Formats: sequence, structure tokens, C-alpha cells
Amino acid sequence: MVRRAHHSLLVPALVASTLSACSIGQKPQRPAWRTQAENACLAEKRVNPSDYIALAPEVDGPGICGLTRPFKVTALQGGAVSFNATATLDCSMVAELDAWLADTVQPAAQARFGQQVVQINSMGSYACRGMNNQRGAQLSEHSFGNALDIGGFVLANGREITLVRDWRNGDDQTRAFLMDVHRGSCGHFSTVLSPGSNAFHYNHIHVDLALHGRSGRSICKPAPQETLPPPDPSPLIAQG
Repeated sequence: MVRRAHHSLLVPALVASTLSACSIGQKPQRPAWRTQAENACLAEKRVNPSDYIALAPEVDGPGICGLTRPFKVTALQGGAVSFNATATLDCSMVAELDAWLADTVQPAAQARFGQQVVQINSMGSYACRGMNNQRGAQLSEHSFGNALDIGGFVLANGREITLVRDWRNGDDQTRAFLMDVHRGSCGHFSTVLSPGSNAFHYNHIHVDLALHGRSGRSICKPAPQETLPPPDPSPLIAQG
């Protein structure tokens, strides 16, 4: 079942924080809705700390960058899917990534390859920077631990799938798998930017839970395309 975090209750906080930031002489404050979203996620127990998901001290700055209740994540799905490097993420992103793996990534991998994904190769989680690493640009959702850049996956048999190589040049089933992941991501995250969306995302899928204005609209680029059917499962079972 597709689940996505909803921010409708946080819109008033967005408006209030925007107005308060106009006060002369005040230190810039992180928008209140971000901390409210973190606290709500924790109160709802959407993430349970474990050997793989640990609460970390607050990240406060520079500027308005940071997280109130960050998590250090080395694996998801109860340890079944590792990260190539520890990711620093907010509570909502951890919960949504776990749901995304269960609802989108693993079913697609099983259908296309007859096996599961065991590793996400991340290209970045928390980092205080502008969008697309451009100096002077609006702060990226990475600046709040509210985003992840995914460079590829590793399957149970050790095969590595990379966005930079396989999005366009992989075999039919591999390209279909990545498009399945892209399409499913758009049901879980408010921003999904994959190869073909712009020049900056040629080698990864960017996913985040940004609050896009009062309407709560989503961004999914490029537009998802239909893919070929999965292969006959019998040979895949035999290979597995």
C-alpha cells in the first residue's frame, strides 16, 4: 500500500514561521513546521530506534540548517537493507524510506530479478547546502535531513545497479526496475527527481518530503513511463 507523509496540518506553521522571520534583528529561525513534523513522527512512533537506527544529538546550524531530533541510519527493514554510508535523516524520512522499500523497491526487485535489494548506495543525506550544490541557491531539503540521494542498489546476489549506467544503458529489465522505483517513489515523496529531470540529477534519484507551498503539491520528474512486463518468474526462481 502506498503511504506518503501529509503536511496539511503543518501549513499554518509554515505561514506563521514566514511572518516571524520578517521581524527585524531576529536570528533566522528554522521554519516551525519542520520541528513539529519531527516531534509528531516521534510521538506517533513511526520510527523505532534499533541497532541500525539511532537518535543523535540536535544539529543546530550553521544558519537555519539542522534537525531537532536526527537519526543516524545504517540500515532499514530491520537491518535487511543496509546503507553504503551512515545517513543522517529526520524521522519522517526514515519512516517513509522504510515504507518505500516495502511497497516499491522490494516488490519491483522481486518481480524483475527474483531477489531482494540488500543495499542502498546513497550519494547524500544531511548536508547544509544550496539546491544542486549551487552557491547562493535556496537551501536544499538536504539541509534539514529531509532528503536522500540514491545512486543505486545492490541485489542479494551481489549485483550492483547504478543510476548513472543503468537508467539509460541497462538491459530491459534493469531499466524497467529503475522506472518502477521512480514511479513508486512519486507515491511516497513530495519531490522525486531522477535522471532526465535536469542536468544535476543524471546519476541519482533525489527524494524528499518538502512542503511545496500551501497546496502541498508534489514534483515528480521525469514523468513516469509505462514499462515492459516482468519476466516469467520460473527462470528467476531457478536462478535464485
